[in-house]
Amino acid sequence: MGFLDHSTNNIILDAVLTDMGRKMLAEAGGNFQISKFALADDEVDYRIVKEFGRTVGKEKIEKNTPVLEANTTGYLGLKYRLRSLNNNSLSTLPILKVTSGLTSDIVSLARSNSTVSGVSTSQSVTIEQSIASGRQNDPDAADFSFRVVLDSLFFQIVGHVPDSIDSRNVAVYTIPANSSISSQNTTSCTFTIFAKPVGPDVFSSYRLAGQDVVQKNCEVTGLNSGANIHFTVQTQ
Repeated sequence: MGFLDHSTNNIILDAVLTDMGRKMLAEAGGNFQISKFALADDEVDYRIVKEFGRTVGKEKIEKNTPVLEANTTGYLGLKYRLRSLNNNSLSTLPILKVTSGLTSDIVSLARSNSTVSGVSTSQSVTIEQSIASGRQNDPDAADFSFRVVLDSLFFQIVGHVPDSIDSRNVAVYTIPANSSISSQNTTSCTFTIFAKPVGPDVFSSYRLAGQDVVQKNCEVTGLNSGANIHFTVQTQ
């Protein structure tokens, strides 16, 4: 859902169903019910408040912020979700860090049908919540599930079935957190990325110019905290 016009006292909204929403509506047989919803502020640049102060910054954001139209791709339409937390005095939120599985910010894999030697076809990756030293993570911001968005043409997450795969071959997974919780009340999740067997024609269509690798982005978001992180996954 997005604003079409907010220059007058009338607020005009554009509401569309996402690809997943249309699928769920079609499968519900007339019994589809909305149980929850989420809001996001993807358009807002909060650096304006830091630069101009709260009063002037707020006015600049309200008058000058471009408003995005509704997007039928759910994970693109709500990238920075608003969060409701019960702690009114909360001053610190956790971030996400990759603590294992990356080399130079890249997960490097070999296709399972390639002839490349010395490179594994799968790699385990661990994502952890991190908060400032001496701080305690608020219970409402502890992530017990994580959303992982990854290209499905070249990669898959071992042992998990995607919640959805869109027309651009982007898969969305929900990964439960590991059972252990740190002393700062932060959580983590571990998943294994596998490079699928891909034919030479498909590989050549997507490889980087002048290189024998295909690179794709992986995004991980904590479903409670809203924190997210991106890293590159490549196959050769």
